[in-house]
Amino acid sequence: MFACARRLGKGGLAGTCIGVRSIGGMERGFKVVVCRACDDPPCARVCPVGALQVRRGGGVRLDEARCIGCGHCRDACVIGAVFWDDETGKPMICVHCGYCAKFCPHGVLTIERADTTESAAARVGMATGTRGERAEGQESLERALEASNVAHATEKSAEGAGANA
Repeated sequence: MFACARRLGKGGLAGTCIGVRSIGGMERGFKVVVCRACDDPPCARVCPVGALQVRRGGGVRLDEARCIGCGHCRDACVIGAVFWDDETGKPMICVHCGYCAKFCPHGVLTIERADTTESAAARVGMATGTRGERAEGQESLERALEASNVAHATEKSAEGAGANA
């Protein structure tokens, strides 16, 4: 996470495009929340000024000059991977540069192309940390992820590792 913040020229954990959240305390570990590079990203569809450009291969790139800071993109992301920069009043979205994986001291993050045969339920489990049990809102998340062929940062094994990626 610090590598992402440094690449963006920001300080601290608030300046990163990656979120690490607990999935039920230290015993259960953590989940990584990061853009899954949707083929048809809802964040881009709802932007009223076209500030989010869909990238070939999935995901979006933000045109900060066009962005009006309305927050619709943040609200539209079904996995909560659009983070907010309070200083600029604009979104921060992962561009899959790989810095997080390269500099993660615990080896928790990797960049990989998702297998298109991978089940949506498995991806939902990875995104929500639910591993088998149905999460609230999971059906809409499954529909959103089912159509995506994504390149994303993913957790290898966050159990026992610190959250300072």
